[in-house]
Amino acid sequence: MKPTELYPEDLVFEHQATEATGIPGNVIRQWARRGKIRRFPGDGQLTGNGHEYKTMYALPEIQERAETYRPTPQRAPKAA
Repeated sequence: MKPTELYPEDLVFEHQATEATGIPGNVIRQWARRGKIRRFPGDGQLTGNGHEYKTMYALPEIQERAETYRPTPQRAPKAA
């Protein structure tokens, strides 16, 4: 997907993408780090706890990758 194909309403923050797709936020950030999806600068919207949202992601790109996403099962905690 090219950036010229995106509309302003397609750009969402991480928590909004998680609500829309069910993909955990750390997975979305990992995809962006690896270059599988693109990051865009945020609009400075405040979170309510003294910080601001700084990164936006394209929801259509996340939805595309979400179709093939399979969560990896985590290890059970070891008994002490």
